[in-house]
Amino acid sequence: MTPNRVRLRPDIEELAPYRQGKPAHVDAFKLSSNENPFDPLPAVLEAIAGASINRYPDATAAALRQRLADRYGVTEHQIQVGAGSVAVLSQLISAAAGPGDEVLYSWRSFEAYPGLVTVSGATSVTVPNTSDHRHDLPAMAAAVTDRTRVIIVCSPNNPTSTVVTAAEFEAFMAAVPQSVLVLLDEAYAEFVNSDEDAVHGIPLLGRYPNLVVLRTFSKAYGLAGLRIGYAVGPEYVMDAARAAAIPLSVTESAQLAAIASLDNEPQLLERVGRIAVLRDQVWQSLVDQGWPVPKPHGNFVWLTTGDQTEWAAGVFAEHGIITRALGDGLRVTIGESGSVDKLLRSAAEVIRNLRTAP
Repeated sequence: MTPNRVRLRPDIEELAPYRQGKPAHVDAFKLSSNENPFDPLPAVLEAIAGASINRYPDATAAALRQRLADRYGVTEHQIQVGAGSVAVLSQLISAAAGPGDEVLYSWRSFEAYPGLVTVSGATSVTVPNTSDHRHDLPAMAAAVTDRTRVIIVCSPNNPTSTVVTAAEFEAFMAAVPQSVLVLLDEAYAEFVNSDEDAVHGIPLLGRYPNLVVLRTFSKAYGLAGLRIGYAVGPEYVMDAARAAAIPLSVTESAQLAAIASLDNEPQLLERVGRIAVLRDQVWQSLVDQGWPVPKPHGNFVWLTTGDQTEWAAGVFAEHGIITRALGDGLRVTIGESGSVDKLLRSAAEVIRNLRTAP
């Protein structure tokens, strides 16, 4: 060991920090972070204008938890609110898994998962996506061992934008021991408007006592900058998440904005519908260009670019489109309508060169 150096956990020192989507320069569109492109509703801005910043917030988020409990027909004790759904996810992993335990998830999926598992001290076990970029739930069920403590299922999956069907999920839950915590990450659930077969987690909570559903206000509700999300599940599991949480991490502004968003939900969901329509149009145009794009259900599309990913991201950037380069593909958010022409011009150039590359 180097003298005068603090001892740190080797697994943490080797862990790459979460990498945020690249910002956009002037005249470019930032399509790297799955953000909602619409400005906040006036009612949301009005709600947060009176928030106290010299006093601590309500650590329990009581008003929001009660509002969500009434919405879903559960008790407020079955709701946990955190600084984004990823914060609640971290609490749940830490509450259920530690050194010697395993956390199972599909890959590729949300890139924060490996880091959260490592921080908890547990070990990640990943199961490859299918050839059409979907979760392989039978293979995931087969990968469960006596060390498995948590399974994460992401639908729509980030970054591939594919969904798990209700039939697939129910068969999966029947195969998983009830002692294993299953986290259904539905951060993009509001954008699923064209697939009646897609799983919807909240109605299944009464059937599966080991199920927790994660949701967020960051995407459809446009509150990414305020950081607020939640989980719904068994009370004792939510109590464990609360015990693992950083105290006072959800601000009053975030809580007020979330309640105002629920008050004005029809207007927000109308915006979501417009994004979904634009997404489907972009997807069809990409298919027409020759891209093998999986049908998207989030507010983003997935472009497989293999070992040319960094080059492809550079082409998009030259056209004023900032994408998220993730290993063997690009995740591209559906943003402002004005970005579409640049996005499609970039995509056409990339696919043309990929076809002719040695």
